[in-house]
Amino acid sequence: MAKFSILDLVFINEGNSAKEALANSVRVAKAAESLGYHRIWVAEHHNFPSIASAATSVVIGHLAGHTKTIRVGAGGIMLPNHSPLVIAEQFGTLESLYPGRIDLGLGRAPGTDQLTLRALRRDAMNAQTFPEDVKELLAYFEDDENQLQVRAIPGMGTHVPVWILGSSLFGAQLAALLGLPYAFASHFAPGALMEAIAIYRKQFRPSLYLDKPYVMVGVNVIAADTDKEAEFLFTSSQQSFTRILRNMRGPFPPPIENMDSYWSPQEKQMASQMLSYSVVGAPETIKVGIKKVLDETKADELMTVTSIYDTDKKIRSLEILANSVTE
Repeated sequence: MAKFSILDLVFINEGNSAKEALANSVRVAKAAESLGYHRIWVAEHHNFPSIASAATSVVIGHLAGHTKTIRVGAGGIMLPNHSPLVIAEQFGTLESLYPGRIDLGLGRAPGTDQLTLRALRRDAMNAQTFPEDVKELLAYFEDDENQLQVRAIPGMGTHVPVWILGSSLFGAQLAALLGLPYAFASHFAPGALMEAIAIYRKQFRPSLYLDKPYVMVGVNVIAADTDKEAEFLFTSSQQSFTRILRNMRGPFPPPIENMDSYWSPQEKQMASQMLSYSVVGAPETIKVGIKKVLDETKADELMTVTSIYDTDKKIRSLEILANSVTE
């Protein structure tokens, strides 16, 4: 049976602060743990007025400190923004504080715009060395059998599980080559999903980390007691993606009654394509939709994204999904 996990984008809602967003994320993590979700991840985004997880490792530590058993990790750290050594030290520290509960997902994109990238003092060309940087980072987590001159302390010997994240074929090929688990960002970029999964499974090489392919698929899940309510709640995500197309930034918006009055036909088509890997509806609709995703992808794990403005309704959505997949 596939595992179910959560990507929490730590949204800063309209009218709320980052402090409230982080408090809401703790509520979600605690609920996820009680409902039996396998892991909860947060992601590195910079200069996004709607996302409070820019200091990703700090947020992970905060969530881990408020939970007891659920795995907590990065989905992901954008490695070109950092030196591998610093990330190894950060996640080695997290693993030392919360043994057996920390994950490290790695992305190749900057997770921001070019102006912010310069503010981070990073070079856009850093992405070109991503494969070598991943290998360097993996070495920092291993036992010190090779007597490395530079060691991650903490980090050395912690064996933090590393994932490759992606929305293209590049990540699939790298994850297969290194024998690492692979997570596809189909919750916002589903276009190459099936081809990437096929390449990863075909080219996978067993490694010290994994003896067979392990695929995680991202899917938006908005569940409510009725289809109509779920579709209403989903308009927050639809507005958010429309704003991306308009190059507008702002806090996460509350739902609205009529999306057709908000977006143009072209925006509707483009945003709906980005959000096509979404399951929205009442419990039975969710059950059918999740089965369809699993039948199509044969995923080992689903990373669900529940972008709902009201935290109580978000937790209710998580309850409905958990009940739907255990019945």
